[in-house]
This record gives sequence, C-alpha cells and structure tokens, in this order.
Amino acid sequence: MVREFSAGGVVIRQKDGSWWMAAIELPSGTPAAATDPAKRAVRPKSKPVLCLPKGLVDPGEKPLDAALREVREETGITAVPITKLGDSKYVYVRSWGDGEKVFKIVSFYLLRYDFGRIDDVSDAMRVEVARARWVPLEDAPKLLAYSGEKQMARQALQYVKTHPEV
Repeated sequence: MVREFSAGGVVIRQKDGSWWMAAIELPSGTPAAATDPAKRAVRPKSKPVLCLPKGLVDPGEKPLDAALREVREETGITAVPITKLGDSKYVYVRSWGDGEKVFKIVSFYLLRYDFGRIDDVSDAMRVEVARARWVPLEDAPKLLAYSGEKQMARQALQYVKTHPEV
C-alpha cells in the first residue's frame, strides 16, 4: 500500500475578543476525492465546502515547514507555530491514475496568525482554493467538511480555552 504524508494548519487569531480561524473554500464542482478521497461525489455548487489549508510534505521537508508553506500558499497569510494538534489517518483508493490504495497521514499544527491578508493567493492557486476566509473558531467544527478536520478545530478551541496566554 502506498503511503502519503501531508501537513496542514489551524491558523487562529483573536479579534474583537473572539478567536477566528482561517479556512479555505474549495472551487465548486471539485471532486471530493481531490481533498478527501474517502468521498467520491462531485460537490454541489450551492454549498461551499470549507476545509483547512493542507498539502503534501515535499521530499526532505519537515511536516511543520510543509504546514506553514501550505497555509501561506492557500490562504495568503503567514503564521507562527504554537503546537502540534495531532494526526488524521485514513485509507483511500485513488480515483485517478493507478487506482492504488493509499494510507494517508495528515499532521495538523495549531498556528497563530502573524501577517498578511487572507485570500491574497496566486491565480494558479485558484484551481485548489476558491476563497480563503476567517470563520469563528467556535463555529469551525460545524462548518468544516471533514471529520478529521472538525476534530482538529475542536482541539484548537480546547487549547485556547485552557491556554489563555496564547
């Protein structure tokens, strides 16, 4: 079985006394398998699909560096690490190419917003990201599309509640 390693970030910022999280909307009509291969249907155009910025760890790259890079590429913002939240693990069958079964591990990091403007991404990135935006961290577990990412948002929320110094 093929293994894939990805990394992503839960980027948070405090504004007006509330915590906010960076999320990306996938382009409408994107096959779900492009980001969550366990799902195969084409997304309906009516409801935006929200997820966390994430992507493959390049050869020789550390997962945290990949998470920071993916956040920058997919949201337009720069963030600094706080802590590792955990790993999301699943198996999927590629719906393209060789149809191979893949064991995937995605490492997620809690990151704090540093600078940049959300949704300031390259035209080339619009193939993967329709829009990046801030959402209330409190609402993120309900808004995110994938269960592993919902869990990471819940963990981020718990972290900020128990670490007021963040």
